[in-house]
Amino acid sequence: MTAMEMQTVSNTAKPEERASARGRVLVLIDGSRMSYAALEAAVDIAGKRGVDVLGVFVEELNLVRSAGYGFSREVGSVSGISRPLDPGILEQRMQRLADQARAALVRAVKQRGGRQALSIARGHVVDEVLALAGPEDLLVLGRAGWSSPAGARLGSTARGLIRQSPGHVLLWCEQTLRSQNRVVVFLNDHDDANHRAALAAAEISRYYHQPVTIILGAGIEPASERLDAIKQDLDVLGAGTRLRVLSDTNPIRVARLLREEGASQLVISRECALFDEPGAEQLLAALTLPVTVTP
Repeated sequence: MTAMEMQTVSNTAKPEERASARGRVLVLIDGSRMSYAALEAAVDIAGKRGVDVLGVFVEELNLVRSAGYGFSREVGSVSGISRPLDPGILEQRMQRLADQARAALVRAVKQRGGRQALSIARGHVVDEVLALAGPEDLLVLGRAGWSSPAGARLGSTARGLIRQSPGHVLLWCEQTLRSQNRVVVFLNDHDDANHRAALAAAEISRYYHQPVTIILGAGIEPASERLDAIKQDLDVLGAGTRLRVLSDTNPIRVARLLREEGASQLVISRECALFDEPGAEQLLAALTLPVTVTP
């Protein structure tokens, strides 16, 4: 069940027309600090692309249902005190979070100008988001709140959206190191997946004025003319695209290479062999840089 609210800060184009032409930027908002950081990033990206922002707030159905059981309890995050999970209080809390999400979305878009909408749904997060997302849309979610803490496995929501989203998924986190100044993109032996990842890396490179490093895994040898075309597409700044070859895709080795390259953002296809390696999800969860996953 989904409710949609539309507001225009500026721009009079119909949202359906704009979405079909250039896609939108969808951002999941759950009330956590990182979801609001992801919102700021999403609005910034939408401004650069000249597209609409769609905020998505989902009232998790399992939580709503569990509140109906008399034995359900919750533990205070500060007090640590266990207390009954009251359905009325839960409904009020969700309404308050939805109101805060709406206000934050309006403020963020108003600062830059543009068009925004808020979708409020009750259901399962992955299902509700997939019902909204199209192949041209970028989905942005904060690393905390929708995935497990750093060092743990990615949360089920993040895993489901990475695996099933028809478009790109950006796992956002805040950065503090100025030395991180290169966009790193993994290539594999799938030409179509490589093309999508290369286009995403080129876009990020243009937006943030940063050069690109291409990483090839062991045994991956794209045709020389195809690799030359990819490098030409990525060399958008005239600063030189670097090529690195990994002897294997062990996540520890990958993490070391990302540090060596001063990676500011990582672009990787979900078809990449890295996802088949043990520990790959822990690597993505632990990385302190934004990660864009392409189909």
